[in-house]
Amino acid sequence: LSFDKEKLRVSLGLKQIQNDPWENVESNYSVGGIYEAQVSNITDYGCFAQLEEGIEGLIHLSELDWTSKNIHPSKVVEMDQKIKVMILEIDNDKRRISLGLKQTKSNPWTEFANKYGIGDKVQGKVKSITDFGIFIGLEGDIDGLIHLSDISEDDDPKEALDEYKKDQKLECIVFAIDAERERISLKLSE
Repeated sequence: LSFDKEKLRVSLGLKQIQNDPWENVESNYSVGGIYEAQVSNITDYGCFAQLEEGIEGLIHLSELDWTSKNIHPSKVVEMDQKIKVMILEIDNDKRRISLGLKQTKSNPWTEFANKYGIGDKVQGKVKSITDFGIFIGLEGDIDGLIHLSDISEDDDPKEALDEYKKDQKLECIVFAIDAERERISLKLSE
């Protein structure tokens, strides 16, 4: 690569005599395609997965799981684990590939929307009680919200929250479903 006569040093490069794996990335991989990869590094912000020697991509924390948004990647994947990933973006100039793990699994929000309609009854357990309503755990490990205004018609609906406890089973009616925004609105069943 270089020769310094004064210091009597020669710089050599091994990768320059091998094929650049990035030359064929766009012909070997496509955005939206699902491929097998191997977890090569786990960080606080996601994990890296190797598609082939010299080609790896980042699975950002937000692309690991549909329902657990702030889970550490080590709770989802292990080093050297073989996984299926979807390619979300290829930036050949920066030599970066964005990958998604959750996209290779069924979306529980879409599944709920396909199974239930407005007015259908569902059952779930109280997951949490907030100042603005009650979150109900539904199948597929997703939550629906009963808004505070739908809990009581009294002057002070916050007092009505005291009637509910965590893990209490409730029957609810589906009021609205927005699978794209991952929101389900519920009302208490009469």
